[in-house]
Amino acid sequence: MNKVVSSSQTVSARVPAAASARRSFWLKQLHTWHWISAALSLVGMLLFAITGITLNHAGSIPATPVVTETTAEMPAPLVARLADFPEETTDPAPEFMVRWAKDALDVDLAKKPTETTPEEIYVALPMPGGDAWMTLDRATGEVVYEKTTRGAIAYLNDLHKGRNSGTVWFWFIDVFAVACVIFTLTGLALVWLHARSRPSSWPLVGLGLLVPVIIALLFIH
Repeated sequence: MNKVVSSSQTVSARVPAAASARRSFWLKQLHTWHWISAALSLVGMLLFAITGITLNHAGSIPATPVVTETTAEMPAPLVARLADFPEETTDPAPEFMVRWAKDALDVDLAKKPTETTPEEIYVALPMPGGDAWMTLDRATGEVVYEKTTRGAIAYLNDLHKGRNSGTVWFWFIDVFAVACVIFTLTGLALVWLHARSRPSSWPLVGLGLLVPVIIALLFIH
């Protein structure tokens, strides 16, 4: 005897199938974006997590500055050309001085603002994990270059803060931050999709929100 299936039963059977197909589609998409963003942000997240700890304990981590000083003398023909450079300006050093400093001291002065007076040209050269500066006596051509480094931890801490790290690192931080946002939001969406079968999901998410809020309200003044 053949069993007759009504049209309403057919429609009701299709609804769960469609819902299951949508769920499978979104699970696949979210897993894909989650692992891609995780791969892109993995090293950066590890770096920023470790330097978050070192920054939080910066006062307890000893750092011994190492200062090196180098002197040189610019050739007389180049010193004579400095007469054409303004006596008081913050303009970058002239191109011939930039080339000479690169060749003689391996110092990059390109596009760095100067503090120029009639007596000298001073260039600040800040860097991650240290500082540096160079002065040039406009009358004699005598050059002093001083560099201070504070170790690897200070270097990594400054990368964390984006301090004196240049344009490329500036954009890296932005791209890394976007990857972290995608990683977090896709993780949240996956929690939402799996929460029914994992009862502890939302309590844990709530705890992650509640703990910093309570600390901020009660212990930060």
